[in-house]
Amino acid sequence: MGIHNAVSCVGIILLIGFLASFSQHKRTISARVVIWGILLQVLFALLVFLIPAGTRLFLFLNDFTMGILESSFEGTRFLFGILAIPPGNENSLGFILAFQALPSIIFFAALMELLYYLGIMERVIGVFARIFAKVMGLSGAESLCASAQIFLGIESNLTVRPYLAQMTRSELLVVLTTGMGTIASSVLALYVILLSDVFPTVAGHLVSASVLLAPAAILSAKLLIPETGKPLTLGKVVKVEYQKAGNAIEAIINGSTAGVKMVVGIGALLIAFIGLISTIDAGLLYIGRFINSLLGTNLDVTLHTLLKYLFYPFTLAIGVPHEDAPAIAKIIGERIIETEVKSYQDLALLVKEGKIMYERSIVIATYTLCGFAHIPSLAIFVGGTASIVPERTKDISILGLWALLASNIACLITGAIAGVFYTGGGTVLTR
Repeated sequence: MGIHNAVSCVGIILLIGFLASFSQHKRTISARVVIWGILLQVLFALLVFLIPAGTRLFLFLNDFTMGILESSFEGTRFLFGILAIPPGNENSLGFILAFQALPSIIFFAALMELLYYLGIMERVIGVFARIFAKVMGLSGAESLCASAQIFLGIESNLTVRPYLAQMTRSELLVVLTTGMGTIASSVLALYVILLSDVFPTVAGHLVSASVLLAPAAILSAKLLIPETGKPLTLGKVVKVEYQKAGNAIEAIINGSTAGVKMVVGIGALLIAFIGLISTIDAGLLYIGRFINSLLGTNLDVTLHTLLKYLFYPFTLAIGVPHEDAPAIAKIIGERIIETEVKSYQDLALLVKEGKIMYERSIVIATYTLCGFAHIPSLAIFVGGTASIVPERTKDISILGLWALLASNIACLITGAIAGVFYTGGGTVLTR
């Protein structure tokens, strides 16, 4: 184990301690949840990074995902023509997010809905739910919802809709944190498109990160608000309450329609939040120039700069080499206000421009950014969950901010796990 791997290992302990310091019930923190929350990640990371058979499996998943993604491009090219041709190909106009990346969400949303209709995703989610319930001691409802979050977005909450009203605050925090600390499979293709040029086997790592993030999110939520009540579904197996389509064609229609809504939502959030952040930065720059003129200093006062400084120690703690830490801290910090889409775009740009020195930094950043742990998502998950169970709106609105903290630390823990096992050779990245 090299020095950077050891730093990542220590970083995990520091992040757990950081969350525990904010715990509302420190004396009731479950050692079982903490141990298994980390152990599940470690076991899965061992499979991906160090065991040859596991590495081959994830290389297969990477190639399989890339093959499906290539199929999704056919519909995009048919509809948008030359606008959909990615960079590096003849007649390409360059990278255009709206025409080359976002449409893939529609295809993957339709595919996931079809897999639900066929009963495949229901079985996969059930396996993860049983694991979380048995080894971490979670209630049936929260373990099922957390498992669904690996593959779905806000719609995961519908899988446990009958139980939301009677959930404890600890359970509700798990629901919100696993939602914000993971990603939906439908957007995985978007991240692949953004990074595949600089990270050829990124799909395998994103699949890995999606699975690793779930136990990390559960761990983070249970550290902040440990269970002090008696959940209604504790020790019970809860079945998926997801509304299936009547036939395969209806499933494809429902999925593609949901995908369109997601594309519009992501586009709207990017336009609104990037514009608003630019407005805030303009105000901060004006204030900075005023302060500089008074004090004779040269301060760079922007929201991005402030967030970079905030996340810089965390970036070092998860094992990013100090040469790359400022750049990686900046994109991790901007994720909280501009979504992971913008951060992945900037990561790809940094790599293309040669501003990232170590391959290790790319891997850790990819895992750390793989989550909806940002303010735009906070509005979606709090508002979406409250609309399902309006009688718990007060609790959900308060827990939302705790979920934002927990989900960000969960992403950092997952990045640190990748940092522990990444050695720079024989991995999914290098084949």
